[in-house]
Amino acid sequence: MTLNVIGQSIEKIDARERVTGQTQYAGDLVMPGMLQMKILFSGKPHAKILSIDTSAAEKFPGVKAVFTARDVPVNEYGLQIKDQPVLCGPGSSKPGADIVRFVGDQVAIVIAETEEIAEKAMRLIKVEYLDLPVVTDPEIAILPEAYSIHPEIGTSNICVHDKIRKGNVEMGFAASDVIVEGIYKVPAQEHAYLQPEAGIAYIDEDGLLTIKAAGQWTHADQNQLAHSLNLPLEKIRVQYPAIGGAFGGREDLSVQIVLALAAWKLNQPVKIVWSRKESMIGHGKRHPMVIRAKWGASRDGKIIAAETTFIADGGAYMYTTNKVLGNATITQTGPYAIPNVKSDVIGVYTNNIPSAAFRGFGAPQAIFMAEMQMNKLAEKLRIDPVELRMRNALKPEDTLDVQTPPQGPVTIREVIEATAIKAGWHEVNGQWARKNSSQSKNQSHLAKGIGFAAGFKNIGFSFGYKENSWARIEIHGNSKIEKVVVYSAAADVGQGNHTILAQIAAEVIGVPIEKVEMITMDTLNMGNAGSASASRLTVMSGNAVKKASELSKARWDSEERPAIVEYTYYAPETTPFNKETGKCLPNFSYAYTAQGAEIELDIETGQLRIIRIISTHDVGKAINPSQVIGQIEGGVVQAQGYVMMENFITKNGYVLTDQLSTYLIPTIRDIPEKVESIILELPDELGPWGAKGLGELPYLPMAPVIISALHDAIGIWFDEFPLTPERILKGLGRI
Repeated sequence: MTLNVIGQSIEKIDARERVTGQTQYAGDLVMPGMLQMKILFSGKPHAKILSIDTSAAEKFPGVKAVFTARDVPVNEYGLQIKDQPVLCGPGSSKPGADIVRFVGDQVAIVIAETEEIAEKAMRLIKVEYLDLPVVTDPEIAILPEAYSIHPEIGTSNICVHDKIRKGNVEMGFAASDVIVEGIYKVPAQEHAYLQPEAGIAYIDEDGLLTIKAAGQWTHADQNQLAHSLNLPLEKIRVQYPAIGGAFGGREDLSVQIVLALAAWKLNQPVKIVWSRKESMIGHGKRHPMVIRAKWGASRDGKIIAAETTFIADGGAYMYTTNKVLGNATITQTGPYAIPNVKSDVIGVYTNNIPSAAFRGFGAPQAIFMAEMQMNKLAEKLRIDPVELRMRNALKPEDTLDVQTPPQGPVTIREVIEATAIKAGWHEVNGQWARKNSSQSKNQSHLAKGIGFAAGFKNIGFSFGYKENSWARIEIHGNSKIEKVVVYSAAADVGQGNHTILAQIAAEVIGVPIEKVEMITMDTLNMGNAGSASASRLTVMSGNAVKKASELSKARWDSEERPAIVEYTYYAPETTPFNKETGKCLPNFSYAYTAQGAEIELDIETGQLRIIRIISTHDVGKAINPSQVIGQIEGGVVQAQGYVMMENFITKNGYVLTDQLSTYLIPTIRDIPEKVESIILELPDELGPWGAKGLGELPYLPMAPVIISALHDAIGIWFDEFPLTPERILKGLGRI
């Protein structure tokens, strides 16, 4: 079948408006009679609020209202469990709502005629606190005698505990010729999206409480808003303006509930825009983890046993810690067949900023450990690292650590092979080896190295969730098709999903993409499309639009005008963890990746430079190849920042790097000199035209591939990052 639109690098449908400044983001929105809001953060990592005096703020000229916990109808929210107060303070029906648990807990909101007035009035609010013990180390928080962060939930600070019990690890280690152990520490990471949290809320002409703020799942936001405000779902409309990046950081709510509360109570439009400092204190971060690993292998390079313990800092509230750690549990053995696995993956409440969804969703942390173990085993066994991976790479009949086979095409071998060849490996007599494998001679103060790593991750929601996505297609015209309207609530957070959906509709119906009109990111008159997360939207919303387009085209061909079809796509079923063994069928599909890295280190200054990254991905079908390359390059750079320079520093629960002047992210001067994207198209029959998700994959192997290359250069393993010059120089014994 000849494809006219699918597989073409069509310009993003919103690209011109974005680059010319015409696009309206939440912070750009203005309405007549609009008020401005400021939020008083706790500024304390752990304390009980004894009293709040808002009288001076309420009397300040230009102030319209001040609201506290007693003004919130149902003072709780949370995407997974409702363990967080909307506003902390006395007078709430929620047990424990008078406790602040991190510095970004929200205590009061001030609504005024201008932002400046709201800011000044906010500073007049007097809060009397009783400081409570601050627990910031998850390895201390996990102890039975540790102070309880959520006594209203229970005495233990453990919020998640996933177990894997596959085979017999004791027998596996007894049969192993080589055992490698390691302790790995992975840091927090700030999402650093370009657009900080912002929004506007108002009551529209139909009486709907409307909230316009960036997010990742309109219908989930609507549900949380309805719960906290004690309003029917049909009274609330969530609509996303253009979104300036998300990366998982907008899965959890930030300003939406308090904005809606103010607009509902005052019956006036209310707006807020967070400063960068407010954003960095107020939203969640990537989960820091300590991972202890012990892996055993036979002399001929077959991995026999793996035992791991993860201690993850969940921060003050659950957010998505349970789901993130579920992903870490699945991916902890990498894309390899290991017959004996024992693992305990533990999430812990602390008084740090909550840990949240972030691109890769637990897999980057787990893959870092797994690939470091693989590279160390290769070194100890004197087996080439690519060869060791090939000897253990998953096959369709193998089982994951959850004791069931990986669903969908298992293409890790093809991915490893394509990467290895491009990175300078070759196969001789059935054995993989690096060309000129002896370490290159380093000249003067510069050391060069080459590294290799691989990874895999699920596509779509997991563990028994009834994964689905809704779409509606309308074909309008008389004798000829004049326009096609695609309705989907799916969020485009910059990844280009709306362009993909437009391409799918245009391909199926047989019209130029210019005839496709997209109506998106809204709860009004739309079904649930699910979240822009889990690398799911190309498969899920893509399948929904494809099938709805096929059905509407059939109606059009039968001369039904206009031809209108709604369709909900349901993915194959999955099952949850067995609580004691972890056995389950957690996902319906997986995607695979591998990377090679070439680096150069200045051993005198500790400055690390990436010369080349080779990043290979099986995407099934590249619906828009230029967008695929954009996702790969963006993911590589974002992960490079995580590995090499982003250093989120806290002390006793207080954030010390709360600005982009102190928390450094990569600039044009820091990025790799070259990123070579290899796109494999090995179709998965589940996806539209065989397509798989991609967004998170480029992130997964970056930490181990860079550290592998660094080890190749200087012979030292780094089990912790970011690889700041100071850390590297300490490793070299120079400071």
